[in-house]
Amino acid sequence: MDATRFASVRKRLEAFEPRAGWRSWLYEFLLFGFKQGWACLYGGLMLALLLGTHLFYPPDAALARYDFLTLSALAIQAAMLLFRLETLEEAKVILVFHITGTVMELFKTAHGSWLYPELSLLRIGEVPLFSGFMYAAVGSYIARIWRIFEMRFTAYPNAVIAIALAFAIYVNFFAHHWLPDVRLVLFALLFFFFLKTRVHFTVWREQRWMPLLFGWFLVAGFIWFAENIGTFARAWSYPEQRQGWQMVSTSKLGAWYLLMYISFVLVAAVHKPQRPNDHRI
Repeated sequence: MDATRFASVRKRLEAFEPRAGWRSWLYEFLLFGFKQGWACLYGGLMLALLLGTHLFYPPDAALARYDFLTLSALAIQAAMLLFRLETLEEAKVILVFHITGTVMELFKTAHGSWLYPELSLLRIGEVPLFSGFMYAAVGSYIARIWRIFEMRFTAYPNAVIAIALAFAIYVNFFAHHWLPDVRLVLFALLFFFFLKTRVHFTVWREQRWMPLLFGWFLVAGFIWFAENIGTFARAWSYPEQRQGWQMVSTSKLGAWYLLMYISFVLVAAVHKPQRPNDHRI
């Protein structure tokens, strides 16, 4: 059981006894949605800030919108720790992903992959500091869902293989600007090593499972949807969006899938993937 304030709420919800049959199935489905929403709390608050400031933030405010977003993201992170909505270990993982994401942002904006159209003071080069929190939101979700759903794994590859593959993916995000893009090879390696891997999770009473590769696809799809909200809110823009907003290309799904895998491996370094019988893999 987790050590956050969610623990007591979770205990009460899981102790509820609906009638058997379809009511029980419906309750488990609703509980699944509630837990997913709780795991998305950090990312959801960030998306709300992006959209809210796009619609309502005064254009002539003394504090630039991007700087307001950065300070708000810091306040959210501090509040989640203060009110025990997040564990210290999760915060450490989020910090690491924040740094790796910011490094990628510096490189990608320098090469014109996307841009931040507004001015701000709290930035490094062309990258406002709030951008790192968007990457951290992905790490936060994975860290929280790992704990909330008591995730366990079968047929999980050796940790050295998983880490080496994550490192290769991260390097390719940079190297493909000069060398051939090998992401198709990286996808093939992911498929080869994780084809038989199952993630086991507990929503309520029974342990469920799904192929881990499919679970990652669902998460990548959600991130792509969130990215459409972020670009609509003009938090950042791709070159094709300079003349007006349009939906983010579905080709970005692949990039988010690979980036999400990196965050998963970072979280796995802390939580250590375990089998359903709790023995270390």
